[in-house]
Amino acid sequence: MEAKSAARLPSGEGWLFEPKWDGFRCLAFRRGKTIALQSKSGQPLDRYFPEMVEAFSALPVKALVLDGEIVIETGGGLDFDALLQRIHPAASRIRKLARETPARFHAFDLLVDERGKSLIEKPLSERRERLEELFGGLPKGGRIVLSPATADHKTAERWMKE
Repeated sequence: MEAKSAARLPSGEGWLFEPKWDGFRCLAFRRGKTIALQSKSGQPLDRYFPEMVEAFSALPVKALVLDGEIVIETGGGLDFDALLQRIHPAASRIRKLARETPARFHAFDLLVDERGKSLIEKPLSERRERLEELFGGLPKGGRIVLSPATADHKTAERWMKE
């Protein structure tokens, strides 16, 4: 599902709020040794983010599909301009930028689990629970991180102001 801009948060029960990331929406596929990163429009992204391909290759699971956002953080904030510079025709330039300003993947949905089973028909609450379980078994502080989520309205309002 794609986020929609709103002046205020919806009220009522059953909402799960996430921060807005200033990056590239990305589906990350892992099947055995094959890694594919794809934009929401279906364009391949793995060529532009070799450090992310390496990070997904290092995961201790051999199958999954994650929905998330690729971001670059510089100087304590998100840097969309640095992200745009990655879409470059020269592989040498991309490798240089990957070393200087490495990207991070913020995962917010698990679409296929580590057994290769599709979770798309499951409710978001169940997929989120499975995603959190998956990240509970992964090393902390890497290039692939769990995007925070909350049902707490006050926390979500604070995220809107950041």
